[in-house]
Amino acid sequence: MLRIAIPNKGTLSQPASQMLRDAGYRQRTDPKDLICRDEPNNVEFFYLRPRDIATYVGTGDLDLGITGRDLLVDSGVAAEEVLDLAFGGATFRWAAPPGTITSAAEVGGRRIATAYPGVVERYLTEHDLKADVVRLDGAVENAVRLGVADLIADVVETGATLRQAGLVTLGEPLLRSSAIMIGRPGHAPAGVSQLIRRLQGVLVARSYVMLAYDVRADLLENATALTPGIESPTVSPLHREGWVAVQAMVQRANVHQIMDELYELGARAILVTDIANCRL
Repeated sequence: MLRIAIPNKGTLSQPASQMLRDAGYRQRTDPKDLICRDEPNNVEFFYLRPRDIATYVGTGDLDLGITGRDLLVDSGVAAEEVLDLAFGGATFRWAAPPGTITSAAEVGGRRIATAYPGVVERYLTEHDLKADVVRLDGAVENAVRLGVADLIADVVETGATLRQAGLVTLGEPLLRSSAIMIGRPGHAPAGVSQLIRRLQGVLVARSYVMLAYDVRADLLENATALTPGIESPTVSPLHREGWVAVQAMVQRANVHQIMDELYELGARAILVTDIANCRL
């Protein structure tokens, strides 16, 4: 039976469970449950602290896990990213008092406060820099004001909390994180390929919609240039002579612009349908 770790709480927990439901897997109905067995799919889910998931997968106690890229890097364990799940985005940045440090190249030799020492140490190693990394569990923004550090490395969203602490961001992000499926290198037990295919189907379904419209046959080439589909659009003749019906998958983010352009071209009966899941 495939054994998979899921975050039991935090920002990744609910989206991870929902994505697995969308992929056809059973999930717990009681948030207090620690284990959920999905017998038809031969999978067992374990609900664990997000920071512990990489450790369980890296040691081989579990086959796969859903966690953040930041937590995987921070753990330093022998696990690898299998699939980016495209939710739970986070950006890690340097921050310091204005005018004290102007670029990431100047962090060497400084005291850096962070709740993610593994992320910071990897960056320092990759850029051949040495610094004193101070690990804190929370309220990292106050470290500079309290004299614990010269700068911080932390997740930055709007930057409002940094500004309240008298800090500004500098340089490029240390890391762009998101939710990922992780596994061990060279370890692919039965059921993994099916799981990945299903999750990829959910990712595609969330990014695309099905667009259908009617258009005159002499405008078909121009219309399908706007809607080429994944491989090719489906074109069917209509009872109305000289007209055809077209169906194609288009990116959700662009669908309204495409609909406007199709209408201007002369297409009519333009319909958009959500895609629950797919296999490409």
